[in-house]
Amino acid sequence: MTSSSSLRRGGASALDIVGRLTERDRFVCRVLWEHRVLTTEQVMDLCFTSLTSTQHRLVALWRLGVLDRFRPLRPTGSEPWRYTLGPAGAAIVAAERGVEAPRPSALRDRVVALAAHQRTVHTLGVNGFFCALHAAARSRPDAAVGAWWSERRCAAEWGELVRPDAYGVWEEAGRRVEFFLEHDTGTETLSRVAAKLDGYRDLAEADGGARPLLFWLATPGREPALRQALQGSTLPVATAVAGAANPADAVWLPVGEDTPRRPLIALAGYASAASR
Repeated sequence: MTSSSSLRRGGASALDIVGRLTERDRFVCRVLWEHRVLTTEQVMDLCFTSLTSTQHRLVALWRLGVLDRFRPLRPTGSEPWRYTLGPAGAAIVAAERGVEAPRPSALRDRVVALAAHQRTVHTLGVNGFFCALHAAARSRPDAAVGAWWSERRCAAEWGELVRPDAYGVWEEAGRRVEFFLEHDTGTETLSRVAAKLDGYRDLAEADGGARPLLFWLATPGREPALRQALQGSTLPVATAVAGAANPADAVWLPVGEDTPRRPLIALAGYASAASR
């Protein structure tokens, strides 16, 4: 891991730092409190319009201690920076929430864990999905990300039955779709992935209705085999492959159908149809 927290200088007071933050800065801090880590490009999708302005602002926030950053080592070249909360940013969000701020040592341990743990790649995949939705919402006057829950929050809410990677709400053109997200990186066997449907089925029965279950795949080669493993489900399940297209667009293919792929908002109707 390459971390640059030790390179920072300056002794700005907490009050001075708060006075320098924009509402956009605070929003980035709130997202990192809940979702732990973002790449520069994901922060751009979340709330900026250009990569250069994103980079400049993130460096400024890092120098203030609002953010921290790291990047994995590799034999040649360098990985992009990953940003997480620094002591000042964590203190600001904690004050907003009326909770105790994590100790700086705990934040440093979190950075080390994020840098070392292979699951960070998975977390970034999930976060990239929702940051892309935020980018889509900013380009469409009638769209919004209504909810974005982390895996930890989902586990606290539904952990006895299911543990999705995220729960989300997408709103567009006066319609609304709730969904569970499973980010599939190909590390689990197909049988294990298919076995997750049992818990979602139990949750649907308990709630009296099913939310669409979306499988967001890291590679296209796995989609046909995964769709075959998910065949026969009475739940509203759809798959799509991460790539150039935005997850809000017509990239979703419901299990049991061949074509056409649907935009995310169209899965609102698919949920009610699949439950009949």
